[in-house]
Amino acid sequence: MRVVVFGGTTEGRLLSHRLADLGAAVTVCVATDYGSEEQGDRPGIRKRAGPMSPEEMERLVAGADLCVDATHPYAVHVTASVRRACARAGTEYRRLLRRESAPVSDSVTVESAEEAARLLAGTQGNILLTTGAKELPPFGVLPPERLFPRILPTHKGLSACEALGIPHRNIIAMQGPFTRALNAALIRQFEIACLVTKDGGAPGGFPEKAAAARETGAKLIVIRRPEETGQSFGEILALCEEKLREKTRIP
Repeated sequence: MRVVVFGGTTEGRLLSHRLADLGAAVTVCVATDYGSEEQGDRPGIRKRAGPMSPEEMERLVAGADLCVDATHPYAVHVTASVRRACARAGTEYRRLLRRESAPVSDSVTVESAEEAARLLAGTQGNILLTTGAKELPPFGVLPPERLFPRILPTHKGLSACEALGIPHRNIIAMQGPFTRALNAALIRQFEIACLVTKDGGAPGGFPEKAAAARETGAKLIVIRRPEETGQSFGEILALCEEKLREKTRIP
């Protein structure tokens, strides 16, 4: 059985490992070399890192028994591209979608990073940005000395911060997810007034961010998750296991 997994998330990594252990031939696609490093090396898994053209994506999924889209809940453009490639190739597509977090009292929900930046323009105090390097540009309308971005420790992330003129002393280059205690410590260390985040669910450390904001009194601003439908990790795994059994069933 051949499965293509578009990953870069905890669920994608766990699913690919489990399928390889069960004997499937798995191709894992990640956006960056950093994602490839996180995926690790494992027998039965072939990795592909970097962006793909629509034609390359279609060729990759063609002939696979299943394509699982386990990309981040906010990776809407990638999800749309994977769906189209599978439709053109005639490959079965499934979306592995992590559960949304419960609403947090006293938080503010916005539709985009742009809206968050406009809201913050009317406030004072330091801002902890935990939305990722790709979401930094909209916050360039704010004074750079107010911004404390927490990014992955990569050259690309640092370059995104430097492009906005963010002081190097403000840049927190660390790999998460983080505990409530560490989130709270960072908020206190840098005297953070507002914490901006996406709803990355439990695997993305959202509950720990919300708890730290509540503990320290920082205002929590949440960029709303795009609406979409999908299946849980358990449901996708059960589907794959059934397909594997069908492949190995003796007539």
